[in-house]
Amino acid sequence: MRVSALPLPMALVAALALSLSGCDGASAPGTGGTERGGAPASAVAAVPVVASTNVYGDIVRQVGGDKVDVVSLISDPAQDPHSYEAGTRNQLALSRARVVVENGGGYDDFVGRMLRAADNPSADVINAVRVSGRTPPAGGEINEHVWYDLPTVGRLAARIADSLAKAAPGDGDLFRRNAQAFQGRLKALEAEETRIRSAHAGAAVAVTEPVPLYLIEACGLRDRTPPDFAEAVEEGTEVSPGSMRQMLDLFSGKTVEALVYNQQTSGPQTEKVRQAAKDNGIPVVPVNETLPPGRDYVGWMKSTIEELGKALNA
Repeated sequence: MRVSALPLPMALVAALALSLSGCDGASAPGTGGTERGGAPASAVAAVPVVASTNVYGDIVRQVGGDKVDVVSLISDPAQDPHSYEAGTRNQLALSRARVVVENGGGYDDFVGRMLRAADNPSADVINAVRVSGRTPPAGGEINEHVWYDLPTVGRLAARIADSLAKAAPGDGDLFRRNAQAFQGRLKALEAEETRIRSAHAGAAVAVTEPVPLYLIEACGLRDRTPPDFAEAVEEGTEVSPGSMRQMLDLFSGKTVEALVYNQQTSGPQTEKVRQAAKDNGIPVVPVNETLPPGRDYVGWMKSTIEELGKALNA
């Protein structure tokens, strides 16, 4: 799914910045003032980073540790990204960011608009879709949900480490070590995908929209979802009666082994599909677009892969 937001005028951002600076010498992280113990903030300030979602925010934290100060623009798993609107504090955070991590591919175009309104041309903008190196199929569009592609996330961690090292050269070795440790945890997840592929290669599944398709492909599974159905759900338009019938037939005919269901953007159409899967004894594997509360990226992906493997073994 794609997300959108309205840019804010620079006058409003400037006014908020002035109000936050106040008259008592306090300042936002990384912008001066003093830290505990009276040490100059410039000596201990964390690198200010803005991420479009808390998925990327968590990856930044895995790489940067306590050397980064991260603002994730979208973090509520109950929030429909389509309805996202820029707040003044988030706009201000973008105006101060040294590093910005966006998804790209049309998913979070609001980040670029907010950056232009924030007038921060010096920020290093990391675009996950570009890092992935993936290109659209002939005559089609790229699947922009690259955070479900583990090799891409590994490359993204390395790119983030390099960017943070430029912002804080003294901590460059730490950032790169953290990125390598994170990549090692991703390799363990890739091994889990390989085990599923070895046991279930070619098994058919359905999805409510293309969010988890990179994971599905890595596990060697076949997506049987009618293309028109997935496109309509992703774009928030009405599913045609024909596409709905084809989708429901997958469950009544028991021609798929699982339904992978994006529970973050459920509605009457996808709920009808989920109920049809349940009624026909087809396991339902829930997925999200943002991190659930209290989870980190690796733990979240691990549980999703495990749920998928359990469904296929049912």
